[in-house]
Amino acid sequence: MADVATGAAHASPFLSQLSLFVLAIFVGYYVVWSVTPALHTPLMAVTNAISSVIIVGALIAGGPEGMSLAKVLGIIAIALAAVNIFGGFAVTQRMLAMYKKKDKPAAGGDKA
Repeated sequence: MADVATGAAHASPFLSQLSLFVLAIFVGYYVVWSVTPALHTPLMAVTNAISSVIIVGALIAGGPEGMSLAKVLGIIAIALAAVNIFGGFAVTQRMLAMYKKKDKPAAGGDKA
């Protein structure tokens, strides 16, 4: 009877990590698509910060000597997170440039 109550403790680590990954996908999808357009620039800044944390974890995974699946996945994660960070900064700069005031030409212009 005690095994029924602690049945979750015997689940495979892969299954629990896979279910957590799928849950993160659903939560991320609904969080991002429900954001109003006025909040997209701050959201991009937060996702850039999250991607920087991913790079730190990927460096740890890709750092050990020898070739393993964790090292290969870590190197792939470094590349994808770097693309995400640089692309995010480019999009954020472009969005912020839309809100800058443009210089107006002189009212009279040059008279020759």
